[in-house]
Amino acid sequence: MSDIHLKASTLTEALPWIKRTWGRTIVIKYGGSAMTDPELRAHVASDIVLMKLVGINPVIVHGGGPEISSFMDRLDMPVEFNDGLRVTSDEAMEIVKMVLVGKVNKELVSAINTHGNLAVGISGDDANLIRAKQLSPHLGRVGEVTGIDTTVVTKLIDDGFIPVIATVAVAEDGGSYNVNADAVAGRIAADLSADKVIFLTDVDGLYADPANKTSLIRKLSLESAEEIVAGGSLKGGMLPKVSACVKAVRGGVRRAHILNGTVPHALLLEVYTEEGVGTMITPAEEPWLAEEVM
Repeated sequence: MSDIHLKASTLTEALPWIKRTWGRTIVIKYGGSAMTDPELRAHVASDIVLMKLVGINPVIVHGGGPEISSFMDRLDMPVEFNDGLRVTSDEAMEIVKMVLVGKVNKELVSAINTHGNLAVGISGDDANLIRAKQLSPHLGRVGEVTGIDTTVVTKLIDDGFIPVIATVAVAEDGGSYNVNADAVAGRIAADLSADKVIFLTDVDGLYADPANKTSLIRKLSLESAEEIVAGGSLKGGMLPKVSACVKAVRGGVRRAHILNGTVPHALLLEVYTEEGVGTMITPAEEPWLAEEVM
């Protein structure tokens, strides 16, 4: 098959998926190397724009941990973590907000808007979008999400824009909290009644055995995912992602996905092909399917 016929065949394969997803909302939690590498960021941005132009309503949620740490290092500020959570003093919170809202958010909005006037950047403390309470006095300005008000997000979607959300939350004292972006993405997806929530990370998905790269779990039932979370076997950044997937699906989201954002066009492969990529969590009562990656 010639290249031109292969392209036509690919478009034909995507057609039923375009019809199926037309007008639906998909929340994308954007993180990992796909966010810090400018070339990868440009590829992800173009895929998000393509999704928008063929009828999907993408909503982007992002953090920015590596950028925050890098900036704090440059300012000779201590970088401290406790159980994977950043200890955030009042001074550190100023840096967190400056980097997330003033740098990372603006860069992502700019990457998307190279393709047109499509994206609008907002922070979780805009219109009280994300509300939180202090998670622990030992962590300082680290918050646990207590409520989501999607009014401003829905308004942007209705007006034809792509909301890009920096995960800074409103605190009880009127200040700001640093909140986990995975948790926020799951909550927003549920509150928007999103069709899907997709977590972009640096690995191919969830493995039955993290040391065995052929043990990728392609599909996982909600019940099985809950058992994994409760079992305590998940380490590092995978725990908040799977936990967020569980809460999203439990909240009514039809599908939750964990994808490798460093794979070219991972978003398009997941949304517009039969095979998909990564790990999918569904509400159906299905057994684990730990399939060998071909």
